[in-house]
Amino acid sequence: MNNREFWRHAAANIHWYQAPDTVLDEENPPFYRWFSDGSTNACYNALDLHVEQGRGDQAALIYDSPITATKRQYSYNELLDEVSQFAGVLAAQGVEKGDRVIVYMPMVPEALIAMLACARLGAVHSVVFGGFASNELAVRIDDASPKVIVSATCGVEPARVVPYKPLLDAAIDLAKHKPCACIILRRPMQDASMISGRDLDWAEAMADAQPVPCVPVAANDPLYILYTSGTTGQPKGVVRDTGGSIVALKWSMKNIYNVAPGDVYWAASDVGWVVGHSYIVYGPLFAGCTTVIYEGKPVGTPDPGAFWRVIAEHKVNVMFTAPTAFRAIKKEDPQGKLLQQYDTSCLESLFLAGERCDPNTLAWAEDKLGVPVIDHWWQTETGWPICSNCLGIELLPIVPGSPARAVPGYDVQVLNEQGEQVAAGDIGALVIKQPLPPGTFTTLWNAEDRYISAYFSRYPGYYETGDAGYIDENGYIFVMARTDDVINVAGHRFSTGAMEEVLADHPDVAECAVVGVADPMKGQLPLGLLVLNADVDRPLEDIVAESIQLMRDKIGPVAAFKLCAVVERLPKTRSGKILRGTMRNIADGERWKMPATIDDPIILDEISSALQTLGYANQAR
Repeated sequence: MNNREFWRHAAANIHWYQAPDTVLDEENPPFYRWFSDGSTNACYNALDLHVEQGRGDQAALIYDSPITATKRQYSYNELLDEVSQFAGVLAAQGVEKGDRVIVYMPMVPEALIAMLACARLGAVHSVVFGGFASNELAVRIDDASPKVIVSATCGVEPARVVPYKPLLDAAIDLAKHKPCACIILRRPMQDASMISGRDLDWAEAMADAQPVPCVPVAANDPLYILYTSGTTGQPKGVVRDTGGSIVALKWSMKNIYNVAPGDVYWAASDVGWVVGHSYIVYGPLFAGCTTVIYEGKPVGTPDPGAFWRVIAEHKVNVMFTAPTAFRAIKKEDPQGKLLQQYDTSCLESLFLAGERCDPNTLAWAEDKLGVPVIDHWWQTETGWPICSNCLGIELLPIVPGSPARAVPGYDVQVLNEQGEQVAAGDIGALVIKQPLPPGTFTTLWNAEDRYISAYFSRYPGYYETGDAGYIDENGYIFVMARTDDVINVAGHRFSTGAMEEVLADHPDVAECAVVGVADPMKGQLPLGLLVLNADVDRPLEDIVAESIQLMRDKIGPVAAFKLCAVVERLPKTRSGKILRGTMRNIADGERWKMPATIDDPIILDEISSALQTLGYANQAR
């Protein structure tokens, strides 16, 4: 079966108002279009279809919040009623097909309801991770120009309540674009002042609203915009289309994750990230599964047995989370004693993604759970897995350190700097031959030129993943590192350039560099090195503390920026390029050699001393 026939067959398994005749439109590469003459609706495929097929009483959503001691369950009938009603709330505020709505919410059912309500109307949602700093939110408001913003009074962390409403108000003040309305979910642990004429109470608006039906949309109409995390300059708003997303995600649920209608699927992530979009909200509901929204942590809510409790209590069949979550559990309960308190025999498999899973963590999870542990690789841009062991097709041998082979639809290759394929086992740039399969990003919002230049210009005919790795002689793919300077903190990607922009805003900082250093819990942590202006006459400790706070204010606490030091100079090449890779190797204690192009070798000794004061570097050469 060729590529077109493969996806034509997959497309026959979703609901279309108008089934497509054209499978793939290749007229304008790299802007390939799948199912371009089809018409559908994502909310209809997620909810209405299952109710019509007689599964309305089946559980669609389980909400479990150990932080607030709250549990709630929605059947497909109940969730459809809530979504239809909230779509009526949005429609009453003038939201129509093609309008944008920003969702700035904690992990509560209302976040999912808001997303599906947008899809019901054909509006384009853009979810921003709850608690992101005001200036980050303001940038996204200006780029997406939402008609409405949906938010809550607060989010809840294990040790504190995070007020969202003041952050939202500050963001709107900073933004040039002003929304017509804000719909605020009032949570009992934190109220907030409402701005007359702009802010609406969620409960009051729902009480007055009329439910609305689904609006048919073209297959290539955008379903959502998701901004890549950590951007402080012009954001990269990944655009996902509607038809391709439904087809790909529904196919993946059966063929990759091996779930069927009625199974309980739990992605322990957040709706602010791509995993939350694909595998908390859309994928499980397209497949007729029960999805879990978990407002808690792997440890501390209340203990490292939290995941085991959720699995046992809600009879979870398939779980998906990040390796960092299991590293945290392993650190607190290395023998897995808490696991013995729960019956997790319902669990059939565990999937890990968001960062490379180290073999020790994979082996620990396999040993304790006794199920296949699948490390798989994908990106915000692709929206669903590039490489995975496809349990619904065939369980291949699990090779630690590898996300197995390319998923059907992806042609993954390894190229050198000249764009030539390398031999098996040789490291190069991991790329995907065009066209990308359905469900991957179709453009960047308001940035078509950047879509081409950032992803398709370096290797013509290929999508540049930004990752480096190799393919072994058995076809197993190994993802080794980013080819650019991107830090992966517990599965959340941050640009070092964006962080450096923040540090450079400090009035006493003349120059700076940020590198990612290895961390056993979070995978990586950002480490900042500051070069101060010559006339600075202040305690260095104050400047470091202010820089850390600046990063927290502008990027947010999720960046976990705590490692910072003042240095005399930064190591550079003669052309002025900062040697970030060498500094990272020194910090991680890895073997390194003196770069041939370095301007002044003595600087690396100074850098090593500074890193040692932070607890890093053994300067192994």
